[in-house]
Amino acid sequence: MSALTLRGITKKFGKTETIHGIDLDINGGEFVVFVGPSGCGKSTLLRMIAGLDEVTAGAITIGGRDVTTQPPSERKVAMVFQSYALYPHMTVAENLSFGMRMRGVAKHVIAQRVQMAVEMLRLAPYLNRKPGALSGGQCQRVAIGRALVQEPDVFLFDEPLSNLDAELRLKTRVEIAALHKRLGKTMVYVTHDQVEAMTLADKIVVLRDGVIEQVGKPLDLYNAPANLFVAGFIGSPAMNLIPRESIGSEALRGRLQGLANDTQVRTIGIRPEHLVISAHGPIVGVVTAIERLGTTSYVYFEKKGQSLCAQVADALELAVGGNVQFHVADKHVHGFDAAGLRIAEL
Repeated sequence: MSALTLRGITKKFGKTETIHGIDLDINGGEFVVFVGPSGCGKSTLLRMIAGLDEVTAGAITIGGRDVTTQPPSERKVAMVFQSYALYPHMTVAENLSFGMRMRGVAKHVIAQRVQMAVEMLRLAPYLNRKPGALSGGQCQRVAIGRALVQEPDVFLFDEPLSNLDAELRLKTRVEIAALHKRLGKTMVYVTHDQVEAMTLADKIVVLRDGVIEQVGKPLDLYNAPANLFVAGFIGSPAMNLIPRESIGSEALRGRLQGLANDTQVRTIGIRPEHLVISAHGPIVGVVTAIERLGTTSYVYFEKKGQSLCAQVADALELAVGGNVQFHVADKHVHGFDAAGLRIAEL
């Protein structure tokens, strides 16, 4: 299991700097997810680890080896792309073995590695098919198998599920998680989908505009976001972020009074599941929409022009246009200062 270390990683395209001095430690065997909005630099960072993009400044080490200037072929990494990148004129078996054949790997070794990938990814029924005769999920499994047979130190995934429908995304996500558990290899996975990040990662790296906003375990980021950006990005639906003056002092007076940093709190953060319907709740709003999803419903409402969301178990008595009242569950209110940094749990 090879650790991966980034020190002072910077990337410029011409005079424009897009990655700004990234420092990151990834332990051997970890499944780490880079997540963030489009244009945040997550794919660029992954491509620099792979050696597909040059590093402008800084150093990358894999298993203690400095690979900063090494070509991709010498880094012992394997990358799975969003587009599958399979050879359309080759069968599944030929796609799996092609890279090894080009490197002159012995035939018996090729056969062993291909068989291992076929068994692990359940590809036996498709070995003689070409990509055009495969579904999107099957193509992605072949792409993963092609990475697997390289026996890399580090696996890199660049939004591998974005071309799949919802059902296939779920199935392939489960397969990737099982693969990681079985192999125990270091894996770095890029996605814009924070649900994928929360379900797959040992550790999440949240990126914005080429810098790291927070690094941590999924539930650590969910329960203790470092700032307003992470609070609003991690979680679906997102955390309700409310200017302190908008929520009304009556709703949270007891939470704020006595805090040493009471006067520093400028924004209140409340997760949808921590708003509880209450006949005498101090937070009153007008229902604007209801999403009924079976055992859970999302109730969207407005309070003083602020759009908010609550996750409730029973919304049968609610109707669009009607009033709704909430109280806030204990110890689940977050306070953020004027700079957007989390300073308290109220």
